Amino acid sequence: ILPLSKIYEVKNKGKRYETKDINGQKLKRQIYLSETENHIIFRPILDHNGQSIDIMGPQEVLEKDGETTFRLKRDKISERAFIQEIKDLHPNFEFQEDAFFYLSAEDFLKGNWFMDAFETLKAKEVEVFGFKDLKKLKYNPNRPVITTSVSSGQDWFDVNIDVSFGDLNVSLKDLKKAVLSKDQYVKLSDGSMGILPEAWLRKYAHLFRSGTVKKDKVEVSKYQLSVIDSLYDELEPSSPFAIQHAELRQKLRSFKSIEKVKVPKAIKASLRDYQKEGLNWLNFLDEYGFGGCLADDMGLGKTLQVITFLQHLKEEKKAKKPHLIVVPTSLIFNWHEELSKFCPSLKAKDHTGADRSKNKADLKGFDLIITTYGILLRDISFLKEQDFGYAILDESQSIKNPNSKRFKAVRMLKAENRLVLTGTPIENNTFDLYAQMTFINPGLLGNMTNFQKEYASPIDKDKNAMIADELRKLISPFLMRRTKEQVATELPTKTEQVLNCKMGKAQQKVYDAYRNKYRDYLMGKIEEEGVGKSKMYVLEGLTKLRQICDSPKLLSDGEGLSEESVKIDELMTQIKERTGNHKLLVFSQFVKMLQLIKIRLEEEKIPFEYLDGSTKNRQERVENFQENEEIRVFLISLKAGGTGLNLTAADYVYIVDPWWNPAVEAQAIDRCYRIGQDKKVMAYKMICQGTIEEKILDMQAKKKQLSADIVQTDESFVKSLDKKSIAALFGEG
Repeated sequence: ILPLSKIYEVKNKGKRYETKDINGQKLKRQIYLSETENHIIFRPILDHNGQSIDIMGPQEVLEKDGETTFRLKRDKISERAFIQEIKDLHPNFEFQEDAFFYLSAEDFLKGNWFMDAFETLKAKEVEVFGFKDLKKLKYNPNRPVITTSVSSGQDWFDVNIDVSFGDLNVSLKDLKKAVLSKDQYVKLSDGSMGILPEAWLRKYAHLFRSGTVKKDKVEVSKYQLSVIDSLYDELEPSSPFAIQHAELRQKLRSFKSIEKVKVPKAIKASLRDYQKEGLNWLNFLDEYGFGGCLADDMGLGKTLQVITFLQHLKEEKKAKKPHLIVVPTSLIFNWHEELSKFCPSLKAKDHTGADRSKNKADLKGFDLIITTYGILLRDISFLKEQDFGYAILDESQSIKNPNSKRFKAVRMLKAENRLVLTGTPIENNTFDLYAQMTFINPGLLGNMTNFQKEYASPIDKDKNAMIADELRKLISPFLMRRTKEQVATELPTKTEQVLNCKMGKAQQKVYDAYRNKYRDYLMGKIEEEGVGKSKMYVLEGLTKLRQICDSPKLLSDGEGLSEESVKIDELMTQIKERTGNHKLLVFSQFVKMLQLIKIRLEEEKIPFEYLDGSTKNRQERVENFQENEEIRVFLISLKAGGTGLNLTAADYVYIVDPWWNPAVEAQAIDRCYRIGQDKKVMAYKMICQGTIEEKILDMQAKKKQLSADIVQTDESFVKSLDKKSIAALFGEG
């Protein structure tokens, strides 16, 4: 009877056993695996002094102690907790109410599920038995034999990897697939599965993500230092490649070990310590033939650091070829002004204007050729034939799209080395890095498709911190970024806050009408055509609601609508009553909104300056605002004024219509929060309460990226929306 009681419920009429309470005793928790034709069976067991209690069965369990037989009183609470822990391992378990749990062999192996499940069980002190007896899951019994060798060329190195299980070899393509999916199991030619060591998978993940598989080898660029570093043990120690890499490793451990460069005497400025470090770093990259990305915060003097470096090349290395500097049109004046101020000995030629020369001889005798991205596109057939010392791109986020004509044009330039300057290397998402880093060091991030798949998507969509850290290590030797908080400690504080505005009845009525119209329209459109085809209408609806938050008059069909604008009213109050004699910057994405503010300022007889994309005399406007004490307000379009302006006379900033790209807003605020600012900066985002603006800020906060620099643009934000979030955006409240 006793053995049967472990399997079946025993009804023993007339016989009464004493009860033995095992509540509170620590029982061994176990899972026994077995298999049927198509499934793996999981049977949870509790072990009490060798007695197996099948906790999914109703039976009474008897135990003999000497001549006495006891009935064990089961702890139903702990048993239910154990069963729930097993259910949590796989969604298929949740509604299985039999005497055991089960999974198909496919689900058992899918995504290496059973390895994760076993690790979880082990952490919970649950023993698993029977795995080795599963005959349907065929594994190769041999341990893998792995050999690796590295051979190097001038700009690349090849990694040859051979993995075999007994007489069976694994192709490099299958290895890459296994490594990148973190799958320990690789299918072999006889149909069996080979098991790869976890440590090996971790070590080679970086190599396969970054390198290019070519038949029987993985090709890696010389710029991929962190990959070389991970394979350092496989390099031949006496090879020139290994010796040079050892030197680089030593120098990269600390900037202190990088050779210090004397600031050229021709530089008419006193460089700060961090700017001297920047000069040392640029010289270090030059010695090894590496390109670099100087990505200091806006306002920390990137232009001065590069000018100093170029003068150093002229004096110490007798650089003879001219350097090409490509900038947005708005920065042409800035470069000439800084050259005139800090280093007039560098002779610069302005390659702009309708009368610009396309004669190679006319470039001789100049140290720098300065042109714009627009001119570069038009003159690429001429410029690509010239030999430059350095090709330098300012505001390099301008080439972030690797499919753009700009990127394709700059790739055609012939230069001994390359630099890019930007305060926002990642403006929209991780993929922004690809074009900029590929320009300075071709091959660093592999091919575009591979980078999107192995880095950009896992970081932006899956928030994969490990891959983000891997990418950071890959680019860090070639990217220098310092923030104001780190190096400009003398700068006063900066405070950012929301300025809540409540619309009046007339403006609110217009807003409600348009919100309801677009909500009903979009929900119908989504039902008919799906979310994908409706997103252009979503962006249209969002834009119109944002315009109404500014003023109904911004609408193209807004004639006759309310002229109320709570934001203009609040802005006037701020200017007249709350900011004293301080100077203010007012940014809006909509030029039409700036025009409405302009009208109110004129009515109130408040002097101001104005700048949008059509403004020609930008520098005159800037100087008038900076120097004229009577001018307290500067109206600036967000797009036209995001770069190239130094407005330290202001210490109040108003973002009239915030949007979901914080990087753009940061650029606007940093027009005044930069070196030379000696006043506390107050930045306000004007938000209409209970509107789309509040919801956008809430959604942006919930979708916070792994890196503070990884943000979203209009297009990428809208692409990420689903039906539920669209309904929430256009809902009430």
